[in-house]
Amino acid sequence: MKRHVRDNFYVVGEGILTYGEKGEPACHAPNTIAELRKFRFSRLGPKGALTDDGLRQKLAVAMTRSGAQADSAAPTIPAGFTYLGQFVDHDLTLDKTARSLGEQVTVAELVQGRSPALDLDSLYGRGPKHREDSIFYSDGARLKVGATIAVPGDERTNQPRPGFDLPRVGQGSTLAEQRAALIPDQRNDENLAVAQTHLAFIRFHNRVVDQVEKERTPPRAVFETARRRVTKHYQWMLRHDFLPRIVDEDILDDVFRCGRRFFERHPQPGHAPTMPIEFSVAAYRLGHSMIRGVYQWNRIFQNGGITPATLLLLFRFSGTAGNLAPGGSLDDPNGGSTALPTNWIADFRRLFDFSEAGRPDLVVSPEKFNLAKRIDTALVDPLATLPVGTFGGRGGAAPPAEQLNLAFRNLARGNMVRLASGQQMAAQLDVKPLSNAQIIDGAGGAELSSLTETEKASLLENTPLWFYVLREAELNGGRMTGVGGRIVAEVFHRAMQASSNSILWDPTWRPSLGPDRKTFRMVDLLLFAFEGKAELLNPRGD
Repeated sequence: MKRHVRDNFYVVGEGILTYGEKGEPACHAPNTIAELRKFRFSRLGPKGALTDDGLRQKLAVAMTRSGAQADSAAPTIPAGFTYLGQFVDHDLTLDKTARSLGEQVTVAELVQGRSPALDLDSLYGRGPKHREDSIFYSDGARLKVGATIAVPGDERTNQPRPGFDLPRVGQGSTLAEQRAALIPDQRNDENLAVAQTHLAFIRFHNRVVDQVEKERTPPRAVFETARRRVTKHYQWMLRHDFLPRIVDEDILDDVFRCGRRFFERHPQPGHAPTMPIEFSVAAYRLGHSMIRGVYQWNRIFQNGGITPATLLLLFRFSGTAGNLAPGGSLDDPNGGSTALPTNWIADFRRLFDFSEAGRPDLVVSPEKFNLAKRIDTALVDPLATLPVGTFGGRGGAAPPAEQLNLAFRNLARGNMVRLASGQQMAAQLDVKPLSNAQIIDGAGGAELSSLTETEKASLLENTPLWFYVLREAELNGGRMTGVGGRIVAEVFHRAMQASSNSILWDPTWRPSLGPDRKTFRMVDLLLFAFEGKAELLNPRGD
C-alpha cells in the first residue's frame, strides 16, 4: 500500500513531518509550492510522547508472533470486507493531482485534489474527458477491463477469460511495464484480493452504464449519470453494510444522525476536508488485523487443490508487488507474466456471504469460506516479513529486518508524526480510558509477557494509538469502539459529506439496485456487477 512507503506527512498548521538525519522525528516548514503539492493531513488530538525504539520493536514482535492469531480464528466478518476496506482506503487517500505536475492547476484544484472524499476517484480518475485519464476508458463512459491468460489444467483454465483481470498497459520495454495495471491507482494492484475487488467495481460501473443507456439518457450525460448512481450506491453500502461490521452501531448512529462532535464540525461551504493523522496512521489501520495468512481462494487454490492461497501468493499474483507468476525474482523487470492466469480468478462466493441476499446457490461449505480475522492486537505472522514491493523497495538494498514487519512500520509511523497516545485521545474524545489490566492483558490478542516491568510501565503511560484502538476492539469482540470507533465514524462521515455525489446532501435518495429501496450491500453490488450468475462470480466452477 502507498501508506507503507510514505515517509512524510504534511499536517496543516504544522509542516512536513518526517525523519531527521539520525532517524528521529523532524518537522520541516514547507514553501508554498511544496505545501500545495502535499496531501493534506490534520491533527485531531495533541502531540504525543516518543516511544522507545526497543519497546516498539518488542511490541511489533509480540503482535506478529507466530501463532499469535491462529488462522482458524472465526469471527463473523467475511474476508472480502478486509480488501473492500483497503479499496476504500485508497479511495480516501488518492492524490488526484499527482498526475498533473506538469499542468497548469489552480490552487483550489490542488487543495481539493489532496482532500479525502468517498467519491471513487481511485476508480474513475478525472474522468473520460480528461486528456490523460481517458486511457482508463474503452469509450466515453465505460471503463476498460482486461483478460486473463490461459494456463494448462482443464477446459475452465486453459482459455483466456476477457473481463476477469484488470486492464493492463500492454506495451513497454519490460514485462513489468507491460503488466502495469491501467487504473488510476496502482495500489489497487498490490495484492490479488484488492485487484479483484477493483475489477468488481469496474464491472459494476459498466453494468450501470448499460442501464443508464437503456433509459435513453443523452450520450453526453451517460457517464456522469452512471457515476452518480454508482457513487451513491457505494456510499450507502459503506454506511449500512461495511461500517456496521467494523464499528459499534451506537457510535455510527450518533455520528450519522446527530453529526460529528470532534472532527471539522462546522466546515464552511466549499471548505476542503483534511485527513486526521490519527485516522490514517492508527485507527483505520484496523484492516491489518483482519488479514488472514491463508485463503481458500478457488477450486484450484484451496486445501485439497494445488495449494491454498497464502498471503504471499496473493502479493505475487499482482502487478505492483508481484509479477503475476508463481516463480521468478520479483526484482526482475523481465520476469513473470503480463496478465493474471485464469486459474487465479477470485471465487467471490468464498469471500462474501450470498446467503444474506437469499442466494443459497451461491453459498459454499464452511471449509471453503474465508472469514476475516478478528480486529485485535494480533496480526498473522506473514505480516512480519512483507515483500519489499509492497512499500516501493524493489531493486534496492534489503532494508533492516524490523522494517519488513508491518506492525513495526505502523508503530514507527506513529512515532514519526508524534501521534497522541491512546490515553490522550480518550481524554480528547471524552471516552472512558482502558484500564492498565486491559491494556496489558487484553482478551486473546498480543501477549506481552516479553516486556520488562519498565517497558510495561512506559506502555501504560503512553500507549501507541494504533495498539490502543486495536486493544479496544479486541475487548469489544472485534468491533471498533471508544477512541477508534469514534475516529473512524467521524472521518467516514466527513469524507461522504465532501463528495460531490453525497448521500448526506441528498437525504431522500434510496438505492435502486438492491432487493428493495432500503437495502444495498456488497453482495448486492457483486450480484449486479456479475449479472447474478454463478458462472461469472466463480468462472472455474466448484
